[in-house]
Amino acid sequence: MTTTTSPTPVADAAHGATQPAPPPARRRRRRRAPVGAYICAVVIAAIFVLPLLFLLNTALKSDADFLADPVGLATAPRLQNFVDAWVEGNFGSYILNSILYTLAGAGIGTVITLLVGFPVARGYIAGGRRFWPIVFALLLFLPNSLITQFQLLLRLGLYDSRLGYVLMVAVGVGVGPLLFTGYVKSLPFELDEAAAIDGCGYWRYLLTFALPLCRPALTTIFILQAVWIWNEIILATVLLADQEKFPITVGLFAFKGAYSNQWGLLAAATLIVAVPLIVGYVFIQRYLVNGVLGAVKG
Repeated sequence: MTTTTSPTPVADAAHGATQPAPPPARRRRRRRAPVGAYICAVVIAAIFVLPLLFLLNTALKSDADFLADPVGLATAPRLQNFVDAWVEGNFGSYILNSILYTLAGAGIGTVITLLVGFPVARGYIAGGRRFWPIVFALLLFLPNSLITQFQLLLRLGLYDSRLGYVLMVAVGVGVGPLLFTGYVKSLPFELDEAAAIDGCGYWRYLLTFALPLCRPALTTIFILQAVWIWNEIILATVLLADQEKFPITVGLFAFKGAYSNQWGLLAAATLIVAVPLIVGYVFIQRYLVNGVLGAVKG
C-alpha cells in the first residue's frame, strides 16, 4: 500500500492561515544549441557576402595588380577607381533618374495594390477570395509582353519618356497583391462592420483605418517593388532611347561596353550601383520582415 505525502502547510504570517508549500521546482531541460541552424546561416551569409568582398577587393586594385593576382588582397588600395568610375560613367545623372523611377513607380504600384488587394481580401467583389488570388499567382509566371508594351507606349505617344517608363514599371506589382491579401485577412472583419454601422464610407474607411493598419504590408510591398525597379534593365533598354533618361542599370551596361578591360573601374561602378540598395536595406529590413510575417500569418 502506497501513501502519498501532501505538501507541508506553511503558515501565513499576516493572516494566520496555512497554505500548502509549493511543489519542488522541476529541473529545467537544457536546450541544445541549434548547431545545424548556425552552420546553415554561416553558409548562406558566405554565399552572399563573399562575392561582395571580392568585388570590393577588385575595386581597390589597379589593372596591373588585378592581372598579377586576381584573388589576392589589395596591398595598395586605389580609391581613385570610384572617382574615375563616377565621373567617366556619368552615374550622378543615372542615379537621379533611378531614384525618380523607383520612388514614383513603387509608390504608384503600392497604391494599386492597396486599391485592388483590399476588396479582394474582404470579398467585396465577385469571386474575390477564391478567383482573384489564383489570378494574382498566375500573373507571376506569365512572360513579360515587351512587344505589346512597346506598341502601347508608341501609340500613346509615351515612348522614350520618363512618364511612360514609370507607368510600365508601376503596374508590375509582382507578388504584392498576394502579400497584401494575406495580411488583410489577419485583420478582424468586425472593424469593417463597426465602421459601416457608424456610417463610415468605403473610401474613408480604406484611407483612414485600413491604410494605417496595413502599413507594415504596404511598406514591404513598396520595398520589394523598389528593389525590382532599381535593378530593372530590360524594359529600360526597350522603352528608353535617350541616354539622358537611362536608369543606373542601363548606364552600368553602357559603362561595361566602354571599359570592358578595366576590371578595377568595372568593380567600382558595380559597387556604386549596389551600395544604395545595401544601405537602404540595412535601415528598412525590420519593416520587410514584419510585413512578410504578417502576410504569412494571415
